[in-house]
Amino acid sequence: MKAKISGISRLRIGVDGEGVTTLVAFMLCPLTCEYCLNPQTLSVSYHHKEYSPAELYDEIRKDELYFLATGGGVTFGGGEPLLSHQFIKEFRDICGDQWKINVETSLNVPPSFLETVIPVADEYLIDIKDMNPTIYKSYTGKDNSQVLKNLRTMAELGLSGKCVIRIPLIPGFNTSEDVAKSEAEVIELGFERIDKFEYDIGYAERKRNMQDA
Repeated sequence: MKAKISGISRLRIGVDGEGVTTLVAFMLCPLTCEYCLNPQTLSVSYHHKEYSPAELYDEIRKDELYFLATGGGVTFGGGEPLLSHQFIKEFRDICGDQWKINVETSLNVPPSFLETVIPVADEYLIDIKDMNPTIYKSYTGKDNSQVLKNLRTMAELGLSGKCVIRIPLIPGFNTSEDVAKSEAEVIELGFERIDKFEYDIGYAERKRNMQDA
């Protein structure tokens, strides 16, 4: 089994979970967000590398001392990492349980994909965009019914403490009142770790322009 990886970013601190982390960004995503921060993951022409779980482990384990000293590990992002759920499971089998595995996800995947990763992931960084279905579809081009189903499953399984719910204020798509409503809904589901922020659409546009240049 091999996965398409758009990039590996080492020695990250305080942005992808606890401790020192290495970010592994997968290609492919089910969403087409208006201001995607990683548009290269959607491009069929973008130069990427393919790794098996064992090959990726060999590439990353140079940072193991940092992981063990700080309680860090690997953060799988993208793109949408849960599209590579079996890859992540096999990677955990190889690296063992001393590294943390974090997953940055939209949760807009079939429930079976999430179920594969639940036994092996330590933390989830979940970008829900907005809980309002109309706003969500306007921004991402997709329905959010799978997101809501997966959130409920995680809450029912007692995993809310492992989740950080990211709720962005996206100029032109939602308002501070919409963000507050989304926050209230996820709190009602049982999630308490919530990251609210204003999305920098200028930064996203600059990244898209750089890719198109």
